[in-house]
Amino acid sequence: MIAPDPPRLEPPVTSRWIATLLRPAPDSSVADNLRRGKPAWADAVHLLWTGWVFFTPIFGTGYSWRWFWLTVLTYPVFLALYGRLLLAPRHHGPRYALAMVAMGLALLPWYPSGISYFIFGCVMLRTCREGGLWRYLLQLLALNAVFVGIALWVGYQWQLVVWIPSMALIIGIIVNVESLNKERDAALQLSQEEVRRLAATAERERIGRDLHDLLGHTLSLITLKLELSRKLFDRDPEASRREVTEAETIARQALAEVRSAVTGIRASDLAAELASARLLLECQHVHLHYTPPPPMPVEIERALSLVLREAATNIARHAQAHQAWVQFEQDGRTLLMQIRDDGRGGVQTDGNGLSGMRERVAALRGTLLLQSVRGEGTCISVRITLPAATTAVAALPVTPAGPTPLSAGGAP
Repeated sequence: MIAPDPPRLEPPVTSRWIATLLRPAPDSSVADNLRRGKPAWADAVHLLWTGWVFFTPIFGTGYSWRWFWLTVLTYPVFLALYGRLLLAPRHHGPRYALAMVAMGLALLPWYPSGISYFIFGCVMLRTCREGGLWRYLLQLLALNAVFVGIALWVGYQWQLVVWIPSMALIIGIIVNVESLNKERDAALQLSQEEVRRLAATAERERIGRDLHDLLGHTLSLITLKLELSRKLFDRDPEASRREVTEAETIARQALAEVRSAVTGIRASDLAAELASARLLLECQHVHLHYTPPPPMPVEIERALSLVLREAATNIARHAQAHQAWVQFEQDGRTLLMQIRDDGRGGVQTDGNGLSGMRERVAALRGTLLLQSVRGEGTCISVRITLPAATTAVAALPVTPAGPTPLSAGGAP
């Protein structure tokens, strides 16, 4: 007789309710931190600012039993609202931020420490809402106008009436501008990764088509000739030998075509990086002109891809440029890559980005020349000697939208 399975113990209703409350929504701030590899409660560090809840009485009437009991009653409510704000879907976030604001305003007549709740709510309102920064500023001005009215009615000192709205505006604008920049950087990174993924997919499809076109018919022809040679081996040895020779010639031609196709495949990473750089710069209103890269060994291509990525990032962040150019020139075994912009220039010292570029170029026994005149843009010239087996190609023409060809090592 089979014993019945023991009854499954269900967690208490209270435990399930708490677990549901602590489970982050897919589009919440906590879930976003987890996707980026950050700790789930990384944003909890901002709670250090609530120290002002406990310091405010020092600058006013001092500590009292009323302050104590109001803190005991309201501070846990504030923490619960802040936790829900981080865990809830983003479109639910404003209700918790506005609840903080309402609690701070309601406590003004009896509890000056509630000003911290008000400021927290004002700052967190925009990070949870969809819409532009101007809409947030209008909301912030309206909420601070309500604060000023209540503070004057209660009888707060005029210095406090001026200082609190100013702090709410300054902190709110700074925090939310940084949040917008992070969101834009994340969107750009996703766009660049999508470009690389699409480029890799297109390259795989091209490789499949090329291999099918190159090898499908050729291998079939070689098979037929070898079968014919086997049949003619006893009756006509000379004809059999001729078929084998032709099959060998066809196989050598196929090998040369495959090598030619592989040479084109090796430039795919750099081509994808150029497309990604154009996308990055176009989002910063910088138009990128570039020429296609020539064939090169894969290790050189990878190094130049990283140099190009770092240079494009520097242009997007610091150059304040309107246009940029990337050009490749090859003279015998010497390969030159130039990256130029028409930005503010004036780069005098190497930062981490330029130092990294120099190290990558030096590892290939190449040279990197930086020319950056203030007001005339910046030009980075990378010169590398290719291995002897690399086929020399003529200098590639500039695309119609690009600049005139740059002289090797010339100033921008």
